[in-house]
Amino acid sequence: MRLSIRHTTRYRFETPVVHALQRLRLTPKETQGQEILDWEMEYEHAHPELTYEDQHHNTVTLVAVEQGAQEVRVTCRGTVDTHDHAGVIGRHAGHLPLWSFLGQTDLTRPGPGMRTLASEVMKADEDRIDALHRLSAAILDKVAYKTGTTHSRTAAEEAFAAGNGVCQDHAHIFIGIARSQGIPARYVSGYLMMNDRVEQEAGHAWAEAYVDELGWVGFDISNGISPDARYVRVATGRDYRDAAPVTGISFGGTSTVLEVDVAVEQQQVQQ
Repeated sequence: MRLSIRHTTRYRFETPVVHALQRLRLTPKETQGQEILDWEMEYEHAHPELTYEDQHHNTVTLVAVEQGAQEVRVTCRGTVDTHDHAGVIGRHAGHLPLWSFLGQTDLTRPGPGMRTLASEVMKADEDRIDALHRLSAAILDKVAYKTGTTHSRTAAEEAFAAGNGVCQDHAHIFIGIARSQGIPARYVSGYLMMNDRVEQEAGHAWAEAYVDELGWVGFDISNGISPDARYVRVATGRDYRDAAPVTGISFGGTSTVLEVDVAVEQQQVQQ
């Protein structure tokens, strides 16, 4: 499937910025089932300083905001060919060892509710893929998808206790429980082509777990499936903070507002 993507990010500051640097993880990965045909980034009131690859093989662009700017816009656009491998990414790559995806973070650490769900769902003698699909379904049953109830700093146990959240929360809960059972797991940020619309208000997030026979396998808990050809992987990490599309610091500007517009649609491939 050939997907066309446009992703615009806008910042607004109440007062002019003295100095600001932003780390952008907005360039899709070259991985199994995904080829990047073209990708470009445009900037208004900012300019790229350098591009590097982080410990997760994410492409990171370091951007400096122009002094005195009160609005910054970053627009990404490109074309990606994708293939359906039932969510299987395969062998482990990156600069971090596999065991580093067993350690909990502040965003994934299970509390009483998640530990109880783990004991109910995860059976030691069950096929690992079957167990992980059961876990994904159980999380969606316990935590309804509802926007506006959590934020980027919400921990997995908080969302689980509240009984609602978004794709980020679902991924963190899945990762936390998988790790508690000795299964390496990681966070994925990216894009999803929706069947009912092109324009979206945000990107998407899901989880991947490492299965010995297959390698990394994706689980989109919010939609109850493993990623298919409609998905584009952009960044991975131990939790959201490692894979966040935009992180950074600023001095002299206050009350930053972040607005995001995403459009993902299928292109017809010429024979």
